[in-house]
Amino acid sequence: MEMTVKHSDEKSNVIRTSMGHLEMNEEEQSLRRDLTFFFMNPCDKYRARQQIPWKLGLQVLKIIMVTTQYHHLRNVSVGTLRYETNDDNITAMNICKHHYRKSKMSPSNETFSIDPTTETDCLSIPPMDPLKAKEVDWRMRNASFFAFDFYRLVRVEIAFNLQGVDLQTIHASELPDCYEFDIIITFDNQAHSGVVKIYFDSDTFIQDCDDWHVSGTVQKNTHCLLIFDAVVILICLTSLILCTRSIILAVKLQERFVKFFTKKYSQQVDRSDRLEFVNGWYILIIISDLMTISGSVMKMEISSKSLTSYDACSICLGSSTLLVWVGVIRYLGYFQKYNVLILTMQASFPKVLRFCCCAGMIYLGYTFCGWIVLGPYHEKFEDLTTAAECLFSLLNGDDMFGTFAEIQKKSNLVWLFSRLYLYSFISLFIYMVLSLFIALITDSYETIKKYQQNGFPVTDLHAFLEECNDLPDSETLGHKQEDSNQNPFICCCKRRGSGTGLLLIT
Repeated sequence: MEMTVKHSDEKSNVIRTSMGHLEMNEEEQSLRRDLTFFFMNPCDKYRARQQIPWKLGLQVLKIIMVTTQYHHLRNVSVGTLRYETNDDNITAMNICKHHYRKSKMSPSNETFSIDPTTETDCLSIPPMDPLKAKEVDWRMRNASFFAFDFYRLVRVEIAFNLQGVDLQTIHASELPDCYEFDIIITFDNQAHSGVVKIYFDSDTFIQDCDDWHVSGTVQKNTHCLLIFDAVVILICLTSLILCTRSIILAVKLQERFVKFFTKKYSQQVDRSDRLEFVNGWYILIIISDLMTISGSVMKMEISSKSLTSYDACSICLGSSTLLVWVGVIRYLGYFQKYNVLILTMQASFPKVLRFCCCAGMIYLGYTFCGWIVLGPYHEKFEDLTTAAECLFSLLNGDDMFGTFAEIQKKSNLVWLFSRLYLYSFISLFIYMVLSLFIALITDSYETIKKYQQNGFPVTDLHAFLEECNDLPDSETLGHKQEDSNQNPFICCCKRRGSGTGLLLIT
């Protein structure tokens, strides 16, 4: 009796073990098929499960519409200007001078006494006719205001308002737009170097035209543009949702693969295999969609004359246009002859980033040194930003002779230092740093070419996927091949895959 019970228990354990292996095999095959489908290109996905590549279609549509939308964004071009008027009276021009408190200075005796506290004096200048006696008297009474002591003067600001009419919209059956400009002209003498710098600043505000009449025009024809912008927002929002959904599904599939791999093989998944599930192109498209939506909303506000943020709108739409066009490279990467650029950039980016961090330390050292030593003697090194831009120009071989020639030979020591400084920087960065930078990229390119000829290194994820023998058009992964032939509108979907040489493109 005991032998019978023991035999029955052993049989039950064998059955449970067999069932467990069967469940494991089914789970493994299901995961392998899902992973294979996940890394397919849009054409193979269509052949496998009749899944229409909506994201591909949306990206092509976005290229056309976003580029067209940016073309519609125009700059403010004003053809008629006048001074601002209040109750038919022209507003006055304001002049303010900022200077140190009255002090004494005698350069001949090398003595001075000055209070660094800044005072401000302002004067309003009404429109006047210089030939009228009344206005001549006004100028004589205020002559002391225009007597500047330049050793005390810090800056002078001239502020006035202008009104203008934008006439370039008439040809589009739209009414002209009225604008107000707040103008400030600044004469900066803070450095007291004998050179007064002049700055011009203008703020623009849109206003409704009070009295207008244009023959043949009744109302502004902005409805079509607003509808166009709304369609762009809707398309980008759809693309944003689809890409976000794809990222979420990829994260879930990654967790599923890591859990299964750890359970079956008792080892952790490599970081490189985990990154295969992170699709950087989707992140790029999401950023592009967010910028396009923001720019489109601002453009609609500008069209309705409630916003004047032309710069912010153009930055959003221009950057989104750039990202949309760059995103097209993803679909070219599905073809082996076109994905060399993508693979080379992907392989060389970590090495180039580490190299730039090291070279950047040397570059910053030269920047600070040039700013500190050559700043008082060279216009291109007078501030930190200008010094960095000058060195970057020298790095690319631009304006070398002008940089050498403009150094002021007031100090022989500084002049000799400038030669040593410039020669060492040019020799180090052009002949060594830049050459090594190019060599890193060239080495990655040669490695990719070798991989394409001899095969890419096989990782755990690649080895796991290579055990899947189902073709993209097989019944196991999706619908039958006869079903896909009934939809010949995607020409590349008719091409049969070989089922070998799996290449992951994320």
